[in-house]
Amino acid sequence: MNNLLVLPMVLPLLVGILLIFLRPFVKWQRVISFATLLFTFGLSIYLLFHVQQEGIITLDFGGWSPPFGISFVGDSFSLLLTATTYFIATICSLYSFSTMGKDKENMFVYPLVHLLLAGVSGSFLTGDLFNLYVCFEVMLLASYALIVLGGERVQLREAIKYVLVNVLSSFIFLIAIAYLYGVTGTLNLAHLSVRIAEAGQPPILTTIAIVFLLVFSLKAGLLLYFWLPGAYGAPPMAIAALFGALLTKVGIYALFRFFTMLFYHEPELTHTIIAVMAIVTMVGGSIGAVAYNDLRKIVSYNVVIAVGFILSGLAIFNEAAIEGSIYYLVHDMIVKAFLFLLVGVTIYLSGTQRLERMSGMIRNYPLLGWLFFLATISLAGIPPLSGFVGKVFVAQGAIDGQAFVLLAVTLISSIFVLYSLLRIFRTVFWGETIIGTDEMVPLRTGMILPCALLGAATLALGLGAESISGIVQDAVNTLLNPQIYIDAVLNRGGA
Repeated sequence: MNNLLVLPMVLPLLVGILLIFLRPFVKWQRVISFATLLFTFGLSIYLLFHVQQEGIITLDFGGWSPPFGISFVGDSFSLLLTATTYFIATICSLYSFSTMGKDKENMFVYPLVHLLLAGVSGSFLTGDLFNLYVCFEVMLLASYALIVLGGERVQLREAIKYVLVNVLSSFIFLIAIAYLYGVTGTLNLAHLSVRIAEAGQPPILTTIAIVFLLVFSLKAGLLLYFWLPGAYGAPPMAIAALFGALLTKVGIYALFRFFTMLFYHEPELTHTIIAVMAIVTMVGGSIGAVAYNDLRKIVSYNVVIAVGFILSGLAIFNEAAIEGSIYYLVHDMIVKAFLFLLVGVTIYLSGTQRLERMSGMIRNYPLLGWLFFLATISLAGIPPLSGFVGKVFVAQGAIDGQAFVLLAVTLISSIFVLYSLLRIFRTVFWGETIIGTDEMVPLRTGMILPCALLGAATLALGLGAESISGIVQDAVNTLLNPQIYIDAVLNRGGA
């Protein structure tokens, strides 16, 4: 059983390499890619439910017991995000089949997507710090190629900024790893937790913690998000949906893992810094979301707002807030992919991404209009949709922790999210239509079906929140009680 834990990373990696040699055979690439993603999603669900019954799964490569070898660790938090990742990737692959075009499909898009997913899932599952760095780099290298897919001028311009920021953050990441190893003598996450607890997190370790906070903030778009709106608005929308749903979430995952399991001994400093950064991020993202008339920019700034909101739960650092953040993290991964795909369909049908050039599209495409409205109220946290549960728990955590400034900013940012998306709905879908019957572009089933599936997912996640409540509570328990993770890795080991 434990050996299955490596498959969410290894399977897309191997299939990605295979697809390179199938470049001329686009249909075979599509079939193999979709089958792989669907199988890996099912496997992730199976592993997730196995963890609920049997406890944390560990795998030690080469028979080397931790902390000396490479370890993979599957707990409720990591496997929940892995399963969500492959669900989104499977749906986005359906969208890409109808929208990418053979010219782009022949530019290794499917191999690159699989390498990206291998890096994302590896980051969630790895149990040691150096391999977290390696998986980050696999993910980023694939994203560098995907962001310039098509070779348009705007893509090349944004790619330069994106690559420079991530190369700089990776360099700082490597330096932070070296310093942490020099102080503690280990890179295994469970062993690091033990060593830091034994030392009581002296000032040198708190300084290293702040360096890691800088690194993961750059990658997550927390405060240092200046690169994100342009980068996420540049690639084709199927790729942009994967970026918006997944890439910032890897940085968020790392922040949660590090600042609940490793650097939790000085929360008055580290978590206060996270709180300030979350507030500034939500304020800046809210301003950006209402300042632009470009659909891509608006939805990209909504990604920024969500980063600040999710990490406000980590800053509050109590059980209710962390539970709310995890609920909202899963919700945001699904709904951001939903929103990006809807925007992609809208741009395709209207031929523009400027708000002032669209009107009345709901008359021509009613299903698209109401799906966009569903995404709007879900992101705003209107009950009973999926965003509501997470926001309630974060608000409860803020009240319990007397974090009233954070509470106020999170509530105000939700109003800005609602306003920015209702502005799109009112301008683009409401009003007098400017598209005549003879000018209507046919709405492809392959474009609207993935949107409908993601819309159904956000409805199901909201109405069926209790169905994953046990998983989320187990994830919270593991994060807030590092000894559970430590015992699973160091005292029981893997097979």
